[in-house]
Amino acid sequence: MHDPHLLLRDGAEAELARRGHVLDRAALSGLTERRARLIAERDKLRAEQNRSARSGIRPDEAERARIQQAKDRLRLVTEEHREVEEGLSTLLSAVPNLPYPQVPDGTEHDPPVVRRTWGEAPGFDFTPRDHLDIGTGLGIVDQVRAAKLSGSRFAVTRGAGARLERALGAFLLDLHTTEHGYTEYGVPHLVNRESMTGTGQLPKFEDDLFLTTAADRDLFLIPTAEVPLVNLYRGETLQEAHLPLAMTAFTSCYRAEAGSYGRDTRGLVRLHQFEKVELVRICHPDRSREELELLVGHAESALRRLGLAHRVVELRAGDLGFAARRTYDIEVWLPGQGTFREISSCSDCGDFQGRRAGIRVRDRDGRKAFAATLNGSALPVGRTLVAILEQYQCTDGSVTVPPALVAYTGFSSIAPDGTPQFSSP
Repeated sequence: MHDPHLLLRDGAEAELARRGHVLDRAALSGLTERRARLIAERDKLRAEQNRSARSGIRPDEAERARIQQAKDRLRLVTEEHREVEEGLSTLLSAVPNLPYPQVPDGTEHDPPVVRRTWGEAPGFDFTPRDHLDIGTGLGIVDQVRAAKLSGSRFAVTRGAGARLERALGAFLLDLHTTEHGYTEYGVPHLVNRESMTGTGQLPKFEDDLFLTTAADRDLFLIPTAEVPLVNLYRGETLQEAHLPLAMTAFTSCYRAEAGSYGRDTRGLVRLHQFEKVELVRICHPDRSREELELLVGHAESALRRLGLAHRVVELRAGDLGFAARRTYDIEVWLPGQGTFREISSCSDCGDFQGRRAGIRVRDRDGRKAFAATLNGSALPVGRTLVAILEQYQCTDGSVTVPPALVAYTGFSSIAPDGTPQFSSP
């Protein structure tokens, strides 16, 4: 959790206000002061008990009464301290990360802060279609039959579409493990409450999660591989010499999308289940700024290899995710919608998750600090498929496969009837 003393310092309240959070400073100050008084009294009572026990003098009746009174008081103080700690933990767990001072003010409703663009938006001599019309026309995307299985916001891919998805996962893992130094992990898709709390999904976002209960255990379907990857090191102390840790995993992700009804209900942009290659880095807190730039570059490189026009925007303070203190979104151009849409979000969480998950770093001089964590999508398979279908669509209804994927798909295009067109040996 947050260090309450840092939140009570001058400026913290204003920093949180920039991202739309109102800090209950009076409650935080009262709980913090009360905890300090209880700890001091508890420690004093314990010290007196220890002195009496070590004295070797048999106490008289008055002394025994005093000792018993001290024991009773210690029990009350300990219980009150537990209650205060719970109250403080509840308050702190709902406070988001503090943004970098350099993060621009504003919300998602303000104009985007564009940092750079790459590639030219493809030109067409016809009116470009959106990905659902393309995918349905090719017979490689089916949301109607998916609804029979699971309801709205699910999709089925078939034939060349399913193969293209599989190829994307393999391509992205190969890129990040062989060229960018990430270690691939296979992780559980079901995790416990401690894991969700460590990365900040709980308690605030429980309505956005899928919860399963079996054998008297609560387990949550992961919203992203960030959760299990970060929590692999929960409660551990890492040696600075072994950092940064660079981890990647290709998993399904599950999101209830509470509060987003009516948004992106058409197509593959916002589904309850989707596949994604996630990147996670753990480093010394002094290195997180440099690590964020590195992470964004890795995610961008995937789009460049695929030849997909995109831009990088910095999120404003009021649009930051709960655990992030700085975020760059990579937005890909979707000609069927005539706009840029988010395809990757890369965040520096500072030591926010390190504190919650108890991940520490010991430097070369033996000093300890909470670790910094960073995460980014690189990339989500569904949204990347969306971008390929829209940017690589052709006049006759066929779709060209990006050259970087041909070795993984075995075909270089999808014909108008949905059949793969195999490249020459």
